[in-house]
Amino acid sequence: MKSIEVTGKTVEEAISKGLVELEKKKDEVEYKIIDIPNKGFLGIIGSKLAKIKMTVKDTPAKDAEIFLKETLNAMGLEVMIDAYLDGDVVKVYLEGPNMGVVIGRRGQTLDSLQYLTSLVINKGRDKYLKVFIDTENYRQKREDTLVNLAHKMVEKVKRTKRSVALEPMNPYERRIIHAALQSSKAVQTYSEGEEPHRKVVIALKRKPS
Repeated sequence: MKSIEVTGKTVEEAISKGLVELEKKKDEVEYKIIDIPNKGFLGIIGSKLAKIKMTVKDTPAKDAEIFLKETLNAMGLEVMIDAYLDGDVVKVYLEGPNMGVVIGRRGQTLDSLQYLTSLVINKGRDKYLKVFIDTENYRQKREDTLVNLAHKMVEKVKRTKRSVALEPMNPYERRIIHAALQSSKAVQTYSEGEEPHRKVVIALKRKPS
């Protein structure tokens, strides 16, 4: 959370200066008075300015909601946004028409929104927060699809005795494939290639010699 110390002839003046410097509204910050202004002897000698410490409130879910609303509106989309903090994860659920546009091809647009939102809410933050964005239960549907694909490819590898390389996937989707097959006695998985073309390979396990 960003904090600054500000001085002014009065506490009110210091607050106003702090809000301008932080580019925030009064309800978006907290402040603590460090020094109370004192006019001193004859209003001159020993006079002291007001001094406050102003801290931006930690509102990651609200920050995510604001960013997504502005971004999606710029795309011409009217979307209802439900965002909240769950432990160290900011969870966001989107609802509205044309959610296919928000999801994009194989979830690429949704992934991009999730990545950009993560950059926004973690800027200047000491403790990293994860971001999870979903709509129309796409994440679970995609996971189910990938798990089914993984098991189908296992049968193909066993039948043909040849390794199979899946289509390029992002790290999250590759982890789903690895996790789905980690207990398999017949095959092993590994990733190869460079991002964003990195893919999972499913291969027969070598029998111990």
